Order: sequence, then structure tokens, then C-alpha cells
Amino acid sequence: MKNQKLYIFITIVITLCLQLACATKDTPEQKPQQPSRAETLSAAIIQADALFRDRQDISKLREATILLARLRDPGQRNFEVEWKFAKINYFLGKRTTDQKEADSAFEKGRGAGKIASELEPGKPEGYFWYGANLGEMCRLHPLTVGLQSIDDVQAAMEKVIELQPNYQDANAYDALAQIELETRLDGGTPEKAAELLEQGLRIDNDNFSLHLHLAEAYLALNKKSDARKQLDYVLQMKPEPEYLLEYKDGAEKARKMLATRF
Repeated sequence: MKNQKLYIFITIVITLCLQLACATKDTPEQKPQQPSRAETLSAAIIQADALFRDRQDISKLREATILLARLRDPGQRNFEVEWKFAKINYFLGKRTTDQKEADSAFEKGRGAGKIASELEPGKPEGYFWYGANLGEMCRLHPLTVGLQSIDDVQAAMEKVIELQPNYQDANAYDALAQIELETRLDGGTPEKAAELLEQGLRIDNDNFSLHLHLAEAYLALNKKSDARKQLDYVLQMKPEPEYLLEYKDGAEKARKMLATRF
């Protein structure tokens, strides 16, 4: 009797083990879940922003452009990727000493900014970085790009002011003023430049670039005393930590102007 019970028990145990083994075989292997496109984009944008903050090392800007370039999908455009790609290319073009690299960066930035403005026509980012990159292309190639595109730069910056006057510390006013100063042989005036810069400063008085270019406009108008005040302000102001690198360049320019123009 005991042997019969033992036999039954062993049979039950073996049957259960076989069932469990079959169940394990039939269960599909669980694969690790892949991050969604939104998660991938978010992580890459955070990384690109961190690289941009460390842009004193120009290789960080190059790395950031490569990172965002990999995410640019013509069939699935992303607004934030496009305008930040345009922004970082602008800063890369401004900092590099390689003319070919600058031309390439501004060209890529212009294209991405244009796409961003078409994706979100009610937001300023795309228009601003499109105009900023195109403006640099005009400056570098005045007889080719400049003659054809200066009106497009102006229209883009006017659109930024229409949508959000204080965007990027009111730098759209600065861009329009520089057009006035650089096209004096073709209708631009220092009076209009000064007016635009004064408007910008009423919105953001802590923008060193507006003060610096207003000094240039005042010098063109032979207002040396007013120009000196602007340059002194640049040298005494507390710069925004985010743009400390650019402020240092601006402060150096202010010192040179004080040393050579007065």
C-alpha cells in the first residue's frame, strides 16, 4: 500500500515538472523594451544642450551638431530638433576659423531654421535662427548671397518681433539694426539703427550686444558722448552666465573701440 502511494506521488511530481517545462517553452522570450522615438529625442536634446553650454571647446559644438543631425528625419520632422540644430550650427559657424566649416554650418542652420518655421509658424525660434544663419551668410558673401537674401533676413526678424519681441533677449532688433548699419550705401541709416537698438533695450537692457551696436550707431551719428556711455555700460555690466563666452568677446570689442575711436 505504501509503495502504491509513493508511486502515485512520484507520478504526480513528474507530470507537474513536465507541464512546467512545456509552459516555459511555450512562453515567448521577453525582449528588453526599446525606448520610444520621443524618449530618444528628449535624451539627445538634453545631451545637445549640455554640449552647447560647454561650447568654449569648439569640439563640443561639432559633437552636438552630429548628435542632432542623426535625429533629423525628413519623413518625421521634429520642431525642437530643427531649431536647436539651426542654433548650434550658428554658434559653430561664428566660432570656427575654418571658412569652409563656417559656410557649411550657416547653410545647414539656415535650412533647419526654415524647416522649423514651417513646422511651427506661430513660434519665433525657427524664424530667428533661419534669419541669424542667413544673415551670417550675407555678411560672408555680400555680393552673392547678400544681394539676394538681405530682404529675407529682415522679414524673418520682423516676424520674430511680431510673435515675441523679447525672444533671445530682443536680438531681432539687433539684427535689424545691423542691417541698417551695413547697408548705408543702399538705403540703411544709423538713425534707424539707433532707433531699433533703443527699442530693443527698452525690452532687455541687459543685452550687451544691443549696447555695443548702439555705441556703433551713435559713433556713426557723431554722438561720441552717448557712444562712450554705452561702451562703459558693457564693461561694467554683469553678463548672463549662459552667454558669458560671447560677452567676453563683446567686452574685448568695447575696449578696442574705446582705445581707437575716442
